[in-house]
Amino acid sequence: MTDGFLNREEAIELFSSYVKSDWLKKHSIASEAVMRGLAERLGENSEVWGLLGLLHDLDFDLTQDPAVHGKKTAEILKEHGVRDEYIHAVLSHNAEGLGVDRQSTLDYALTCGETITGLIVATALVMPDKKLASVKPKSVVKRMKKKDFARKVSRENIMLCEKIGLGIEEFAEIAVKSMQKVSDELGL
Repeated sequence: MTDGFLNREEAIELFSSYVKSDWLKKHSIASEAVMRGLAERLGENSEVWGLLGLLHDLDFDLTQDPAVHGKKTAEILKEHGVRDEYIHAVLSHNAEGLGVDRQSTLDYALTCGETITGLIVATALVMPDKKLASVKPKSVVKRMKKKDFARKVSRENIMLCEKIGLGIEEFAEIAVKSMQKVSDELGL
């Protein structure tokens, strides 16, 4: 337990137990990287924030239902003694589905951080080499404005970066650079 959260070994064990689909594994790894980058920029605990990014979707393979997604993850984390503020962040990343209010910097960071991963992956996939190394933050920002590009990615959730004091340009830069560090794990 570190700062009211699981240690890395415990987190990896939970992750391996619940996250089965390849795309969800990659999304979770990307979310971990982005959350670490955000924590470093905001002066927060990058280990805890990163692991929260890794574990935020533990129940998605089980539920896949927006009306309940996040609840089972919250229960699992609570059983492992995770602090309430971290559990609230998990619930609030699906605030619209669960009717939960986002309150803290962490709540907003997890929501915008995990959401931008989809836009960055989609941007990488339209590059000639399909590699994150080719993705520039300005390309991500440009594609944000195209409603027909990566349609399922919530631009509103990405723009919650403003609630944590970051403009979209800086946020995209942090997210892209963070994901580039784990590009081999993402296969991009």
